[in-house]
Amino acid sequence: QVQLVESGGGLVQAGGSLRLSCAASGRTSSTETRAWFRQAPGKEHEFVAATCWSDGAVYYADTYYTDSVKGRFTISRDSAKNTVYLQMNSLKPEDTAVYYCASAFTIATMRNKGGYDYWGQGTQVTVSS
Repeated sequence: QVQLVESGGGLVQAGGSLRLSCAASGRTSSTETRAWFRQAPGKEHEFVAATCWSDGAVYYADTYYTDSVKGRFTISRDSAKNTVYLQMNSLKPEDTAVYYCASAFTIATMRNKGGYDYWGQGTQVTVSS
C-alpha cells in the first residue's frame, strides 16, 4: 500500500503563488508516475500535471502538463524525500479546486484518473479575484 499526503493548499489572490507537496510512504518502487489532478465544485476530476521516472538500471524522467497550466505550473520531485511538488505561479480564479495527488507504479502518459492506483485526501486551493 502507498499513502499519499498532500499539503500546501490555501487562499491566495489572483497572480499569487502556492507550492503543493505530495509526500509518499509505504510501498515504494523504482518506477512511478505521480500526478496532480484537481476537482472544482460540480466538475469532474481534471488532470493538471504529472512526472514519471525510473531509477532502475536505465534512468528515465519526464513531465507533462495540461495546456491551461503550461508556463505557470511546474512539477518537480525530491527523490530523497519521496515527495513531488507542484509550484503554481500566476494563479487565476479558475484554478480554484481541491487538488489531489495520485500515483501508479508504471511509466505512462496517463491523463485519466483511472490509471492511478493510489490517491491522497486532497488539499483546497482557493484563488480570489
